[in-house]
Amino acid sequence: MDYKILQALLKGFLNISFKCERIGIENIPDNGGAIVALNHRSYWDVVFAGSFLKRPLRYMAKSGLFENPLFGWLITKLGAFPVQRGKGDVGAIKSALKILKGGDIMLIFPEGKRVFGGEHTKAKSGVALISIMAKVPVIPVCISGDYKFRHKITVNIGKPIEFGEYYTKKPDGEELQKMADNVLETIYNLEV
Repeated sequence: MDYKILQALLKGFLNISFKCERIGIENIPDNGGAIVALNHRSYWDVVFAGSFLKRPLRYMAKSGLFENPLFGWLITKLGAFPVQRGKGDVGAIKSALKILKGGDIMLIFPEGKRVFGGEHTKAKSGVALISIMAKVPVIPVCISGDYKFRHKITVNIGKPIEFGEYYTKKPDGEELQKMADNVLETIYNLEV
């Protein structure tokens, strides 16, 4: 099944099930590689992001999600590729760079895991590292609202963040962490 068809079906389902609002869609570039950095509260986050952004998304998903053949097929069709969490998966990083340098958009959760109850956490530095290695902007996106039937859910898309000054020099770990924390703080500030 085609991504656009799945996207349209999911968007229709979400519009029936929730009161959906999208803000800042003009901040998603029409072409070229970019990272969509999204807060992560629920498995619904990927569905909303994939349904309400105007371009197909690719994203890393923990390898365990591919063990169920039907679910693995579905998330693969929706742009997922596996990552071994907690291991510094070089293959997943190479896949991400190939996707971004090929001009596609990739979703990354800077928190690295689901974070519940409005809790704020420290970012994983990978979002900044991959952005710099691929020489692409990071687009902060915040999904807010309760994932309950007919509750309002807002997808708020912020202005792209560029790390261009680091494309020609290698930042150290502390600099990467500061950049990633800045991305995550920007996402939290988009909550409505």
